[in-house]
Amino acid sequence: HTVNGCNVKVGDMMASGTISGPAPDSYGSMLELTWKGTKPLKLKDGSERKFINDGDTVIMRGHAQKNGLRIGFGECSGKVMPSK
Repeated sequence: HTVNGCNVKVGDMMASGTISGPAPDSYGSMLELTWKGTKPLKLKDGSERKFINDGDTVIMRGHAQKNGLRIGFGECSGKVMPSK
């Protein structure tokens, strides 16, 4: 991004794409999980969401598993701020 002159700042969200599987339990993005906003997700508090909103905190966790071994990638979190 910086090569083409983007003014990247600390906290800017970057993504390289979504790695998803064919079944709902293997979807890799909110857009897929809500089927483009047509199927809201029910949260633990009973509310529903179709998209991520300003003020939301997003927490990502990941791991790889093979042959009985599991490697965790830790946790990454950030708060979605409104645009200026």
